Amino acid sequence: MSLPPLVEPAAELTREEVMRYSRHLIIPDVATAGQKRLKNAKVLAVGAGGLGSPTLMYLAAAGVGTLGIVDFDTVDESNLQRQIIHGQSDIGRSKAQSARDSVKEINPLVTVNLHEERLDSTNVMEIFSQYDLIVDGTDNFATRYMVNDAAFFLGKPYVWGSIYRFDGQASVFWPTLPSDTPEGGAPCYRCLYPEPPPPGMVPSCAEGGVLGVLCASIGSIQTNEAIKLLMGIGEPLVGTLIVYDALEMEYRKIKVRKDPECPLCGKQPTITGLIDYEAFCGTVSEEAQQAALGSTILATELKAKMDAGEDFYLVDVREQAEWEIMQIPGATLIPKGEILNGNALADLPQDREIILYCKSGVRSAESLAAVKAAGLTNSVHVQGGVLAWQAQVDPSLPTY
Repeated sequence: MSLPPLVEPAAELTREEVMRYSRHLIIPDVATAGQKRLKNAKVLAVGAGGLGSPTLMYLAAAGVGTLGIVDFDTVDESNLQRQIIHGQSDIGRSKAQSARDSVKEINPLVTVNLHEERLDSTNVMEIFSQYDLIVDGTDNFATRYMVNDAAFFLGKPYVWGSIYRFDGQASVFWPTLPSDTPEGGAPCYRCLYPEPPPPGMVPSCAEGGVLGVLCASIGSIQTNEAIKLLMGIGEPLVGTLIVYDALEMEYRKIKVRKDPECPLCGKQPTITGLIDYEAFCGTVSEEAQQAALGSTILATELKAKMDAGEDFYLVDVREQAEWEIMQIPGATLIPKGEILNGNALADLPQDREIILYCKSGVRSAESLAAVKAAGLTNSVHVQGGVLAWQAQVDPSLPTY
């Protein structure tokens, strides 16, 4: 369904703006009125990473008058494979500042507001209230649910995207949109995903990887949807989920209906304010937290055990592709999945201390819980995983 424009048009376009946006102006569906709406629009990008990069660059090029950037992180070399708004000289810089400089280079007519802070329940409402539209490019479930809830309470639409390896998804959530449908309106993110997956069940891009160019595909869809909403043209992805398979080059549209029992936007909501999203989603399961209590060692302690010649069994619970990048000497590769499904438990020694590690410590904690539950109580895991080993023991190793 087509929707009315989200913003009113600006008073005028300058001669410079007419020249810059001329290829828009000659499109009948855009024309001068549409471009004036873009000029008057205020759009917030949550994250200046893989999805935020193409979104910010194309929104700037399109002539969106005000862009906000929320990001407290700094540019890392591993970002450059997909976060094309940053360059080699930006390594170590604030992502928000780096993104701002790229935006201004693309279009100096755009006003850029920086929010160099971690988005949380104490500031999300105040930041969101300054903008007409939110574009969510985050990569963790806690922030996604918070963005969804805050946008709902403020009555603002937001464009969501998600990427993992070769797969991407995108949609527009606007449950406060008036509607006379039997469902009573458009769905929110909670209607699609009522509950977050169990901690450790879905790897992040940092753990599972992502094809760099996939960010451009999904980020461009998000930008396209944002422009349509701002100008009131076409049929936005409200109530529709786009699923993209880059390997098969296949796009699918899936209808998403409003859940009448949704705890946020349903008929009898139980969520009436912002909640503790870290606790709601969890990063490590309770079982893993309990298992890790008193059974966690530092990378330097592992090195000391090696130097002392202690007899232990070192297990790397990452995946084969990660193992090929770097590993701790003397380790045996047993992916977490093989431990959790029980297939590898019989091969673990019962007469030696078992030391588990992963990339950062999350997967090894989950594996530790399963190992201890199987009766192998003489087990520990390495805090910080191979990243800590590289930082504290062997800086010559690469990171990823």
